[in-house]
Amino acid sequence: MATLPSGRVGFGKRPALIIVDATNGFTDPASPLGSESTAELAVIERLIAAFRARALPIVYTVNAYSNAAEASVFREKIPLLNLLVADAPLADIAAQVAPLPGDIVIRKTVPSAFFDSPLRRMLTAQGVDSVLVCGFTTSGCVRATAVDALQSNFRLIVARDACGDRDTQAHEANLRDIGLKYGDVLTADESLAILP
Repeated sequence: MATLPSGRVGFGKRPALIIVDATNGFTDPASPLGSESTAELAVIERLIAAFRARALPIVYTVNAYSNAAEASVFREKIPLLNLLVADAPLADIAAQVAPLPGDIVIRKTVPSAFFDSPLRRMLTAQGVDSVLVCGFTTSGCVRATAVDALQSNFRLIVARDACGDRDTQAHEANLRDIGLKYGDVLTADESLAILP
């Protein structure tokens, strides 16, 4: 079956950076949920600097749980998620890319940063019309956030070298799918070259 033709969407006039789950639980290879993420964190750090220099919004998500009822089916499917206890070390954002006052930090319990959260409303209130998504993991929370960004009518770019996944094949397959159907999949350098 042939793929559908698709074009580039690029950024709008006011993009935001969404950093998905760049927490110790996903970026520390010692974590059962983590993988080696040094290269991806360095790229995310560059993206943060560029967005800060332009005074553009930066959003962080933290996948973490504060009680047994939260996302119980998701946690039944992937029991290791129970390690992500709110306000515990695995739920801390990696120090290298830590937020500053004024950045938005959203705790979530499901893959998408947009599902059952104030994110869409918060971005719209700040005049945001496009998002650059990066973080962990590509095949899970990054993809879900990317799809919901499009469904929230934001122009979407995913920075391929600022995303990580424990499964290389899943990483590549999901980036390909996002690029075909939902938004632009670019390197960080390509993204920064067109950042307003």
